[in-house]
Amino acid sequence: MAGLQARYGDQREYLQAVREVLESIEDVYNRHPEFEDARIIERLVEPDRIFTFKVTWVDDNGKIQVNTGYRVQFNNAIGPYKGGLRFHPSVNLSILKFLGFEQIFKNSLTTLPMGGAKGGSDFNPKGKSDSEIMRFCQAFMLELWRNIGPDMDVPAGDIGVGGREIGFLNGMYKKLTRKHQGVLTGKGLAYGGSLVRPEATGYGAVYFLEHMLHYHENKLDIKGKKVAISGFGNVAWGACEKATQLGATVVAISGPDGAIYNPEGMTQEKLDYMLELRASNNDVVAPFADKFPDSKFLPGKKAWDVKCDIAMTCAFQNEMTGADAKELVGNGTWCCVEVSNMGCTPEAIETFQKAGIMFAPGKAVNAGGVATSGLEMTQNAMHISWTAKEVDEKLHSIMNSIHEACVKYGKQPDGYINYVKGANVAGFMKVAEAMLEQGVI
Repeated sequence: MAGLQARYGDQREYLQAVREVLESIEDVYNRHPEFEDARIIERLVEPDRIFTFKVTWVDDNGKIQVNTGYRVQFNNAIGPYKGGLRFHPSVNLSILKFLGFEQIFKNSLTTLPMGGAKGGSDFNPKGKSDSEIMRFCQAFMLELWRNIGPDMDVPAGDIGVGGREIGFLNGMYKKLTRKHQGVLTGKGLAYGGSLVRPEATGYGAVYFLEHMLHYHENKLDIKGKKVAISGFGNVAWGACEKATQLGATVVAISGPDGAIYNPEGMTQEKLDYMLELRASNNDVVAPFADKFPDSKFLPGKKAWDVKCDIAMTCAFQNEMTGADAKELVGNGTWCCVEVSNMGCTPEAIETFQKAGIMFAPGKAVNAGGVATSGLEMTQNAMHISWTAKEVDEKLHSIMNSIHEACVKYGKQPDGYINYVKGANVAGFMKVAEAMLEQGVI
């Protein structure tokens, strides 16, 4: 960590992600001198390669715009690089390195053969026309296409990159290569996409939560529980929908402008309106309360300001602070799961664990998204399509196996499950052993 701090002192998110993993795996790592001899950690924390490139495109007014594009290929010990593309003004190398590093262990946990990567640009799709987004995506792919492929590197969507953007990216890749390959996941159903993919991250998170609750000594059930969920994009929507289907009451959602207190829970009409709000590009949740009088808008507040049994982070990294965690604990919350990547600060995680609150990290909880992307890759390679029921059953099975791996490595002598340690150790061991067996490369 001292060496990384000296070299990358300004990359806070990346250093935070590495520290969490190294502290979790320390005792296990030290029981394997062969890992130290092969310098596994030193090799693992550095990306295999980073591509940085200029993306030049023309807006609707005929003006030339310039953005920066990235692809961080972190580790491919167990399979081709796999990880999303994020288009957002906040994108920088630190955030992409943290996300790529997390992706290594998340992909390992799925049991599918996928390595870790991440990419994106500081381009902001908000307020842009479809034509502008198409021109940007085409320019982005023009720079990236030589370094990706179905057995090399398979990007997907992330914040700012949905079905529309994946379509434009895929179209340009196909034109440049003259091949129709499964090089991107999250594609439309008409050209190789998988059923259940849009819902997969949120659905998978709730499936993992179910297993956590059922494993508890009191055999808890999500039915009847009050759930607070941050965000209102695809991930939050999927989590809201599945939690509601299973009988939970989603009492809060949130956006940049504040939170919605929703004491009566979700209905199908409310779930549909969440997607409408997201598609409007206004990035606000206040209209939700205008449309549904049984809810109330809380300007400037977070979802965590609403009393709940279970909290689910579904927005950005470090969205839940130590102060938020203390407020939740004080209000009687007894379970928190990260659905966003590294959604909780170290202080928040420490608060939950000291209080004996059930807590699980994003690399385990939100792995359903990339797991279903892996299933999409399989369908593309086999030139087949599975039914929604088949995909959902496979997703449920994968989330169960991830939970079992977390329990195996995270169960403490007092019975408390340290899901952070369990996820990190389980993900690390598979990658480390693969690296060891393949030599120094």
